[in-house]
Amino acid sequence: MNTTTDNPPAGTEGPLAGRIALVAGATRGAGRALAVELGRSGATVYVTGRTTRDRISEVGRTTETIEETAELVTAAGGTGVAVPTDHLDEDQVRALVARIDREQGRLDILVNDLWGGEHLLVGSVFGKKSWETPLADGLRILELGVRSHVITAALVLPLLIRSDGPLHVEVTDGTAVSNRRYRENLYYDLAKNAPIRIAFGLGQELAEYGGTAVAVTPGWMRSEQMLAAFGVTEENWRDAVAREPDFAIAESPAYLARAVAALAADPGRAARWNGRSTSSGELARVYDVRDVDGSRPDAWAYLEDVRYGGKDRPADDYR
Repeated sequence: MNTTTDNPPAGTEGPLAGRIALVAGATRGAGRALAVELGRSGATVYVTGRTTRDRISEVGRTTETIEETAELVTAAGGTGVAVPTDHLDEDQVRALVARIDREQGRLDILVNDLWGGEHLLVGSVFGKKSWETPLADGLRILELGVRSHVITAALVLPLLIRSDGPLHVEVTDGTAVSNRRYRENLYYDLAKNAPIRIAFGLGQELAEYGGTAVAVTPGWMRSEQMLAAFGVTEENWRDAVAREPDFAIAESPAYLARAVAALAADPGRAARWNGRSTSSGELARVYDVRDVDGSRPDAWAYLEDVRYGGKDRPADDYR
């Protein structure tokens, strides 16, 4: 069941008024925040995911649903449309594309935030060699983090290029620079580097359409799952710093979302970002964006300087 009418009107106010967006993987975390901020900027936002009020995905969380995300988009000033979709199922993705085509005739913004593999990391990935990772879990990580992205791009881009300025955003973990370091485990490394290469390659292909493909990453994000893991809330998240000092550089999901919404509203974005990899911190500097607490964290600069570079500087220097 969707939260809006079958033919929702585009937003009439904001820098993205009249624009049509799809956020694939919008149930929670960065995807939810991205959908809400695009809606706040006036866009009509189709939100997809596998967890609904009637069905739960393998992630195992019932506390966030795509219907709720769509309602938050509408409450922010946009128009939210929830479409339950498993992006590993080609038929479901084709049906999603056909619906957007039928209702809107085009798509302007595709945010590919598909993942949902956190439940596989602690037990099967972190601290393990690739051959110690159960093969089924490793292959599932590649399905969730790579195959889903490729299927979505292949089936959605024919609709996206009808836009007068198509924008394709790949969401990942790490920049091209930071991910030159090995990302803990072969499967995770592949899953988080693939979106960077997807954005690079699609940047070449979208250029003739005046399009932009860009890979973006948050820093250490205070997602619903991360807060739950530390036993804190958004209101008292700093209580987790005693347990994990690096968490002092954490940012809210809204930080990346605000930065990407600003990028989406930038008429010169292709010249600046096409084919590139960037971060919430870099985008925030360029577009003068701040997090919900007024700070401007740069987690990747902190990690480069302090964790890997050995500098003795507090996290607050990078906020």
